[in-house]
Amino acid sequence: MTFKKTLILIFFMCNSVFAAGYDVYGIGLYDVKFDGTSSQSATDLRYERRFDNVLFDIGPEADNFFYLKPFAGIEVTSDSAYYLLGGFYLEDNLGKLFTGERSSYIFTPSFGAGYYEDGDGKKLGNNLEFRTTLEISYELKNKNRIGLSIGHISNANIGDKNPGAEIISLSYQIPY
Repeated sequence: MTFKKTLILIFFMCNSVFAAGYDVYGIGLYDVKFDGTSSQSATDLRYERRFDNVLFDIGPEADNFFYLKPFAGIEVTSDSAYYLLGGFYLEDNLGKLFTGERSSYIFTPSFGAGYYEDGDGKKLGNNLEFRTTLEISYELKNKNRIGLSIGHISNANIGDKNPGAEIISLSYQIPY
């Protein structure tokens, strides 16, 4: 590795934008239908890097649920579709939220936007797609987490068509 590349790597590793957070590895079912209609189901593989930097505090000082934090990720399906996205997430401890005492359960809603290429998979009508996700995860003693999420990808009617797709995913999350 050249000296210049080493300096660039050190800069990015030390930059506060890349502060501690979670690496999220997920596997799931893409284009799940709950109403019995036909679907173009595929396996969905997901990687996200959730940064722990607070970008914007939209709530009362005592409640950290309203701290918006950034994430970046990629999803790939077994139909050769891929989705590169970035967005924001919130995170709250469900025990603290409901009883005032911390528990091992974490609630993480997120919203993102990015570039979608459909490959041989479902045609979503546009390259710009938006994703909303709700996730509940369980924090293990070593601070790793196991999560279950449901997400929706849609182009918000800015494309030729807007069929959308739902994704159910199981994830393993590792702090960095």
